[in-house]
Amino acid sequence: MIEKLGLAVLHRIDPETAHGLALKALQAGLGPRGGPVTSPRLRTSLAGLDLPNPVGLAAGFDKNAEVLAPLSRAAFGFLEVGAVTPRAQTGNPRPRLFRLAEDRAAINRFGFNNAGMEAAAGRLAQRPEGTVLGLNLGANKDSHDRAADFAKVLTRCGARIDFATVNVSSPNTEHLRDLQGREALAALLAGVMEANAALARPVPVLVKIAPDLKEGELAQVAEVAEAAGLAGIVATNTTITRDGLKSARREETGGLSGSPLFERSTRVLARLSTLTRLRLIGVGGVASAEDAYAKIRAGASAVQLYTALVYGGLALAREVAEGLDALLARDGFASVADAVGTDRDRWLTR
Repeated sequence: MIEKLGLAVLHRIDPETAHGLALKALQAGLGPRGGPVTSPRLRTSLAGLDLPNPVGLAAGFDKNAEVLAPLSRAAFGFLEVGAVTPRAQTGNPRPRLFRLAEDRAAINRFGFNNAGMEAAAGRLAQRPEGTVLGLNLGANKDSHDRAADFAKVLTRCGARIDFATVNVSSPNTEHLRDLQGREALAALLAGVMEANAALARPVPVLVKIAPDLKEGELAQVAEVAEAAGLAGIVATNTTITRDGLKSARREETGGLSGSPLFERSTRVLARLSTLTRLRLIGVGGVASAEDAYAKIRAGASAVQLYTALVYGGLALAREVAEGLDALLARDGFASVADAVGTDRDRWLTR
């Protein structure tokens, strides 16, 4: 009830300001308690990492790793923070975050605003024990070698994380998505994997892709990711499409996230699962246990959510995890892994 009242207040003010206030509330000790939801059905493995449940927090909520301890007390099975770039940058001018309440969605054009890898490294050094923690790697807007930026962040912060995600799919840094092409992506990932191999403890590396890739482009990404030795693919980031939106803010420039992305991102996920044996994390429009279950049955080994928290609060993580456990039990699955891909064909024909 307290969280719902807080959300009602926050929805009356500018969304980016509201997000900042939510982070301050967590720093002050407010927020969920009890830690990750788990059960024999929910426990799973992803890229060699043991997860108490497959419901993760997507990158973007905690860009600068400022609320790791409070988030570790929520129900998530794993966390991803960032994106972090080598140097601090302010990102794009405000306003750059817009609620689309009628669509249960959001549009952002942040542009990788963050305090840089030195600030992140200091906070990651104080990370809570027992939490599976990933870092979203980004590139500076004015970098002369964006591909090298990803490796720089991994080299600096890799000792304090459990996995890393290469983010080449944000639509808010000009030409960043060009790095998803075969040759550019292969060169970028080669540099990241070289940096990873030099760590005292190499970590699983994933790549996050856009939902707007065509069939041939998806096949290229899958091929390059496998050849590079990646541990998985995150499908997907935000979309630049605006199909079927009702909200007045629907034409704002930026990436669209939330419920309208669910169908598109899940179709991409299902198709990708036919193109690679790499583990997949399903992201985009997850707002309920049913959504998470659909992503898993379409081919995801785990899921992430973020925009739905704007409307449901952090308590939503517990609702999704507990509901997912009930759905698995209802359908006779002994584990998350048993359910992965069992309804893929339905999404391939939509």
